[in-house]
Amino acid sequence: MRTPVTIIGAGLGGLTLARVLHVHGIPATVYEAEASATARSQGGMLDIHDYNGQLAVRAAGLMDEFHGLVLEGRQAMRVLDREGTVLFEKADDGTGGRPEVQRGELRQMLLDSLPDGTVRWGHKVSGARALGDGRHEVTFADGGTVVTSLLVGADGAWSRVRPLLSTATPEYTGLSFVETYLYDADTRHPAAAKAVGGGSMMAHAPGRAIHAHRESGDTLHTYVLLPRTQDWFAAIDFTDAAAATERIAREFDGWVPELTALIADADTPPVLRPHYALPIEHRWDRVPGVTLVGDAAHLTAPNGEGANLAMLDGAELGKALATHPDDVEAALAEYERAMFPRSAEVAAEGVGSDELMFGDDAPHGLVSAFSEFIGKDHAQ
Repeated sequence: MRTPVTIIGAGLGGLTLARVLHVHGIPATVYEAEASATARSQGGMLDIHDYNGQLAVRAAGLMDEFHGLVLEGRQAMRVLDREGTVLFEKADDGTGGRPEVQRGELRQMLLDSLPDGTVRWGHKVSGARALGDGRHEVTFADGGTVVTSLLVGADGAWSRVRPLLSTATPEYTGLSFVETYLYDADTRHPAAAKAVGGGSMMAHAPGRAIHAHRESGDTLHTYVLLPRTQDWFAAIDFTDAAAATERIAREFDGWVPELTALIADADTPPVLRPHYALPIEHRWDRVPGVTLVGDAAHLTAPNGEGANLAMLDGAELGKALATHPDDVEAALAEYERAMFPRSAEVAAEGVGSDELMFGDDAPHGLVSAFSEFIGKDHAQ
């Protein structure tokens, strides 16, 4: 008997789980709050790592499709100071283990790999409750319900499934991003495009940073990093794009124009992205019939691993269920035993990075860390 799986959330983790289950002949239904696959922008680029995210893609049987999404040359990376001086640079020679893809295209690849009807769009979850014997009832905002013997919360930071397992709630990390875009950058914003280069660029100074990625075409996606309180951001009216842009740009007074242009000349209104995290050692006692994947299980401050871990969670849970088709609890226990320490290790690695990124020695501490990392990589 293969228990049908109910997955809440059609992000990368939930869709990877659904795909791996499909590969193994296990039925699954994904409920997603968004109205359609194109209801909102799916964000920027992701580097999918050979030690976690790509393992999930392989388990999903989609490596050929994945390779077709890779943006060549985007693994190039450079670190600048506020004067625009390049302090560190690594070219993309095609051998790196972190190829870049557009998040939206990666999600669409997973959606295209599932049978029609697997994802039920427009199903926003309002709550979930235990019915006993490992069964759970999920209630949707429109009043509808579904009862399931195997429930997986893949519904992100503010998971409606998590309370079945844990009382933990995300807390503000002290860091927010402000996102902007420049379009047709090579012709309309050539100085900024030159500063960013062919891949990703990081420009740091004490207490602030600008990161930018070259996405498909000559689009530049900028992330302004500011370790500020929520009250500080609340004082900015982000509904007034011009005023908000001016206020954020003011934090970079004295920086060279090719860097401040990434903010001041943006082609889109600035979007605030506050970052939250669950406790590093977040875990729960085994509860029959329910588990979590991705940010619902182990939300961390931005560290480049979130999407990769979510996909690996989905793949590993799918494989465990396929290995134990007649014993769901054994599968869930096996998955959680491996997932808890894996996610905690990644979260712990990010502790202390604030000093490298925003401390008095920024950006030189960051350059030293990258140089050491590259050296180890070459030594292996």
